[in-house]
Amino acid sequence: MAEEYKYEFFNVTFPAEYVAHVEINRPEKLNAFKEIMWLNLSKIFRRLSHDPNVRAVVLTGAGPRAFTAGLDVQAASEGSTLGPAAAGTPRDVARSAVGIRRHVLEFQDCITDVEKCEKPVIAVLHGVAFGLALDMSLACDIRLSTRDARISIKEVDIGIAADIGTLSRLPHAVGNASWVKEVCLTARIFGAEEAQQVGLVSGVYKDKEEAVARGLDIAKLIATKSPVATMGTKEILNYSRDRTVSDGLQYTAIWNSSMIQTQDVKDAMLSGLQKTKPKFAKL
Repeated sequence: MAEEYKYEFFNVTFPAEYVAHVEINRPEKLNAFKEIMWLNLSKIFRRLSHDPNVRAVVLTGAGPRAFTAGLDVQAASEGSTLGPAAAGTPRDVARSAVGIRRHVLEFQDCITDVEKCEKPVIAVLHGVAFGLALDMSLACDIRLSTRDARISIKEVDIGIAADIGTLSRLPHAVGNASWVKEVCLTARIFGAEEAQQVGLVSGVYKDKEEAVARGLDIAKLIATKSPVATMGTKEILNYSRDRTVSDGLQYTAIWNSSMIQTQDVKDAMLSGLQKTKPKFAKL
């Protein structure tokens, strides 16, 4: 199945039944992103979302040095959207703004495709995890980290407000507004222990090997559950995050009015009575 997932700057493997491992693969540049990479990330997660052979995904970076150092600033500065205008053709401010807005929205949508993936996604932060590393990992469902992770919301250091998702998602992921503003406004580097203390990550492990192994173990466990149930759980949690409790309850009732009729409920109950391991049909 891996042969079907050939995308530049990414390795996609299937280390266990119903589990996909997506690895950002540009280690010589600390896995820094240029445009083709976020476009390919979108394609990969859109495909995984509807792949009946996948029920959980682990996201990591290649090599020991970085999950990702964020945006490749040099590549971005040379691009057609953010690069210098052609000689003798001064830019109209409004037209430049329209082009930049379209570019940012496309970039945001590519990262949001990770969040929209129907399958639970587990990010493993390791080494350098700057800027875009937070945008991507906050779009994931579960975040783990290595002890050596160096994490930073770096954008103010290059003169911009982070615009690909961190400023919108981080306040929902961490219940400390003061801490959120501090790290976003200072761009200071913080470690895994602090990230766990505020709830940004749910587990810290001694090295990348151990953290990835833990991520895969979680993915394997999720993959044994009903794909109808895990998809619904993720959908309802994400929906409820941005709405009132009342809205979330109403949506849950509507969702389960159809999804609770799945054969998976009967299979799960029967396996519990018979002390057997249930096998669920592909979604």
